[in-house]
Amino acid sequence: MKLASLKHGRDGRLILVARDLTRGVAVPDIAPTLQAALDSWAESARRLRQRAAALEAGEAAGSFPFDPALCAAPLPRAYQWADASAYVVHVELVRKARGADMPESFWTDPLIYQGGSDNFLGATDPIALADPSWGIDFEAELAIVNDDVPMGASADGARNHIKLVMLANDVSLRNLIPAELAKGFGFFQGKPWTSFSPVAVTPDELGSAWNGGSIDLPLVTTLNASLFGRPNAREGMVFDFPQLIAHAAKTRPLGAGTIIGSGTVANQDRSVGSSCIAERRAIETIETGAPRTAYLDFGDRIRIEMLDRAGRSTFGDIDQTVERYKSTA
Repeated sequence: MKLASLKHGRDGRLILVARDLTRGVAVPDIAPTLQAALDSWAESARRLRQRAAALEAGEAAGSFPFDPALCAAPLPRAYQWADASAYVVHVELVRKARGADMPESFWTDPLIYQGGSDNFLGATDPIALADPSWGIDFEAELAIVNDDVPMGASADGARNHIKLVMLANDVSLRNLIPAELAKGFGFFQGKPWTSFSPVAVTPDELGSAWNGGSIDLPLVTTLNASLFGRPNAREGMVFDFPQLIAHAAKTRPLGAGTIIGSGTVANQDRSVGSSCIAERRAIETIETGAPRTAYLDFGDRIRIEMLDRAGRSTFGDIDQTVERYKSTA
């Protein structure tokens, strides 16, 4: 199934989306919002699959053309958003560029931080910020949504709790982050927005590209219509999603609707490019002694997508432009 949320109030209005992303249908009789569906997933999913089959067959009453611009994030807000650094080569490159050693434990113990989840951006919403000197960067990622996960769940057990998969753009303000981390208390101002693909899909929609914990497809990022990177999302993923879920659930249960991100997708092969500007700047620093690529400015456009093996869009595109924030205060 493919699911999306039309913009409506704070939590959106749940719709089913056809596999080819051309049609949608509202399902208020099943669940008004995606969070409501996740809260009773076993029953909701059964009924949603029946309606999805009708949509594919052209038999769903009230279907309409699907427009990503009308969509919020699949979960416009969530009870929890936890982002990891599962692609350790990315961490290694960034630390090497600034002359910092990387602890060996980073290869065996996942890094996860808890981000703001009260307000996510839709896939075509602008990235509105006040000052480009903050070092505006995108981060192309994968993310999963789980149902209720018990405390102490194993990685094998966590595999069954992955209910949805989507793409993410975890916006970072690189010039604010160092001072925040130096305080020893983590991110806050340096992580202003996260946006998600217009559509979240059940893992079965990924076919053979999904192995229960990662996706064997390139994640393609373009900046101002120029290819920036297309690393494979399975290669270099040191910790897959079941491992990340188990790590997050070590000391507490995870509620239905928790979103866990992969962190910036990165490969050892530098010829495939990067999924964020910071990584490219790190490579430039390592190779030439100084970064050359500028961070984002107003008017810059970032696009993130994943195509299946037949060249079809899986999640729809994240397609955003950076603009100046206009205060309404």
